[in-house]
Amino acid sequence: MDVLIIDAQGGGIGKQLIAGLKKKNPDINIVAVGSNSVATQAMKKAGADEAATGENSVVVCSKKVKVIAGPIGIVMADSMLGEITSVMAEAVGKSEAERVLIPMNRCETYVAGIKEGGVSALIQDAVDKICEIVEGQK
Repeated sequence: MDVLIIDAQGGGIGKQLIAGLKKKNPDINIVAVGSNSVATQAMKKAGADEAATGENSVVVCSKKVKVIAGPIGIVMADSMLGEITSVMAEAVGKSEAERVLIPMNRCETYVAGIKEGGVSALIQDAVDKICEIVEGQK
């Protein structure tokens, strides 16, 4: 079962997701795709099994995985300071994979119910859900 983690900018959310997933279930095969090389490198260093960069990698990998995870901006065109293209957002949105999105009040988007400073708890919740999905597919 492959899990695709997508992130942009510095890759901090993706890095934390990967570290949490590998700690909880080291056997999960994680593919990391960054919108830029800095994000990709951060996720690779966190333990991603495979890594790639750019729009086409998001499109191709979104078709091949069972779970896609990352900040909520990965489904919004022009989010993350413009690093998420409409093609990327569409690929994630149209994928048959289950999506686990980290809600963030950024990118000119307010997600009701999300309080500032709770990113660690949100990431742990996402890690738990991804592991639940992966273990249910075995």
